[in-house]
Amino acid sequence: MISISAIGQDSHRFMSEEAAEATGKELKLGGLTIPGYPALEGNSDADVVLHALTNAISGLTGVRILGAVADEMVKRGITDSSAYVERALEELRGIHLTHLSFSIEAKRPRLACFIDPMREHIAKLTGLSIDHVAITATSGEELTAFGRGEAIQCFCIASAVLEG
Repeated sequence: MISISAIGQDSHRFMSEEAAEATGKELKLGGLTIPGYPALEGNSDADVVLHALTNAISGLTGVRILGAVADEMVKRGITDSSAYVERALEELRGIHLTHLSFSIEAKRPRLACFIDPMREHIAKLTGLSIDHVAITATSGEELTAFGRGEAIQCFCIASAVLEG
């Protein structure tokens, strides 16, 4: 078996509280709704964790999902980023995911209590054991827009093996 890996990244800024309230959009991270914070800007639910995962899977397959495919899905009213991950997973022909590692940079919200539920959602979505989904988070020490609480950034490294 040949081991391969790919990295995915995504970032979105927070909507103004007024805009989030007017649209009814909620903050989504790792497939979870995070209460008490404004949503992230984007034409979908702007879930940076699942977008980073989608981009990492695209790195394994060479098939771009965010942008071309996801934009068409949004036009059809599909804004849940779990659907983009599912679509990306369809392209893993001959590739078997073995591990996912995420690193989130965000001053807000505090993510400690959401990490295990995010891991559970991602494990279920990808068919991996929860032991093979790792998530870390850092506040960013106010060094970047993410660290100042203006936006959220996420990186994902996807490890896999080529089957056959």
